[in-house]
Amino acid sequence: MTGLASPLLDRPGAVPAAGPDTGVAWHYGDPTAEQRALERGGAVVDQSHLGVVRVAGPDRLSWLHSITSQHLQDLAPRTSTELLVLSPQGRVEHAAGVVDDGEATWLVTEGSHAADLAAWLDRMKFMMRVEITDLSAELAVIGEPVDAEGIDGEPVTWRDPWPAVAAGGTRYGPPADEHPGAERAWRLVLVPRAELVDAVAAREAAGWQLAGTWASEAERVVAWRPRLGVDVDDRTIPHELDWLRTAVHLQKGCYRGQESVARVHNLGRPPRRLTMLHLDGSGHLLPEPGAEIRADEGGRALGAVTSVARHHELGPVALAVLKRSAPSDAELLVDCDGGAVSAAQEQVVPGDGVSVDRPAARRPVARGVTPRRDGPASMI
Repeated sequence: MTGLASPLLDRPGAVPAAGPDTGVAWHYGDPTAEQRALERGGAVVDQSHLGVVRVAGPDRLSWLHSITSQHLQDLAPRTSTELLVLSPQGRVEHAAGVVDDGEATWLVTEGSHAADLAAWLDRMKFMMRVEITDLSAELAVIGEPVDAEGIDGEPVTWRDPWPAVAAGGTRYGPPADEHPGAERAWRLVLVPRAELVDAVAAREAAGWQLAGTWASEAERVVAWRPRLGVDVDDRTIPHELDWLRTAVHLQKGCYRGQESVARVHNLGRPPRRLTMLHLDGSGHLLPEPGAEIRADEGGRALGAVTSVARHHELGPVALAVLKRSAPSDAELLVDCDGGAVSAAQEQVVPGDGVSVDRPAARRPVARGVTPRRDGPASMI
């Protein structure tokens, strides 16, 4: 959230969103119809609570390449990708959609993170020829179900690359063509805040419906798409959310957190795993983000809910982060105000914690003995 309330909240029937979506509408009176319109490619979503950071200067791409998780050195104009800023331990601190227009690089992130991201970038620029500006108060973001990059003459546009595996990335979940997110087209268009109402009205004039974040979040959850503002805590590493698909380049040079990323990918296993939950809706109870999850009533917590939504076809669903040891085929119980709700799992990151391209383990070699090559082993 940017702290700015959208003028579209003045629309009749608008219900304000809460939490990280504060400042825009949750829905405009008919969330089911809004979601159906979004799913069939005929809706526009106010995303003006998101933040926008502009990085200008001749060193911008090589500099961002050197300090973030993504390969940006030769990023072509109007080509969308995403990056992570990691701690030295490889934990996610910031995430942003990235697109360059040939003159500047644009970072789209959570409104609550934009100022901190801009401040961190400013501290890291040293002698590099870059200029960082937080433009969240000047620019608004519009979401639309379009699977296309922006072109010359159009506003700056970031196309969500999820769930395709980018060059240098890898996956823990299914291939892109079998992934539920493959059917979700999504892009973010940047417009001046003073032109937000007109930009939305132009899309409505073309037959689109104005939809709220109820619709866009439901589509995101069933696409297993991680989001910084809700699915990340202070322990999250990208492997746990299958975020190596789109946001991490495993073959690029050193950056903060790179050693931890490589170690977990090559040798270890993520300690937790993302899963989607199909919640029992018969009792009309819906958990809150942060609700604990157990295998049986009164048992130890196995994890927590991160995102919750009501999907127009699937009913109540959620994303959750569980301990790797949590049984992947067990029905779970989710804490709710009013009683626990049962939930079936749909595995996003497998319990074995192994990516599809993890290097094969080397055969153990007896201590003090060299591996056999042309002749018999020799003692050292």
